[in-house]
Amino acid sequence: MQELAVVEEAKELMNEAKDWSVWRWLMEKKRVRAAADRANEALDDLAKKVRASWEDDLKKVYHELEARDAFESNPRAKHRYEKAQEEARHVDSKARLAVERVKRADDEAWNARMDAEQTFEDAENRMSASTARQGAAKAIECWELREKAIRKAESLVHRK
Repeated sequence: MQELAVVEEAKELMNEAKDWSVWRWLMEKKRVRAAADRANEALDDLAKKVRASWEDDLKKVYHELEARDAFESNPRAKHRYEKAQEEARHVDSKARLAVERVKRADDEAWNARMDAEQTFEDAENRMSASTARQGAAKAIECWELREKAIRKAESLVHRK
């Protein structure tokens, strides 16, 4: 996987930010937010490009898994899920398992990202440098998990 400069810069900033005082956090929060947004956007774009290069069968399984998640949180999405299931029904079990591993890694990275976002929000509400430091560590972790998920997705690009 190619290393993304914006992600590496954001990691460096977060590592530096682990030593900041409350005052410094307040002064730098816009810069931290902008760096985090750029890193997240770059990783999201890369993940989309990688999945776009997959064979159609893999894309169908991933779409089915996304539709399943949507249906689980919103019963109105049942038709979309059933349609996605039908389109992916012929995909072999080995390919399905590989895509499920990628989807689990994506979900783990997403959950870590939401946890980091919540931690930063809590830090801002409480004006807590220690909570902001935790948020910085969680942000780095979420980017590393996202990179790991992208590497898993890349491994399926030229599968036989």
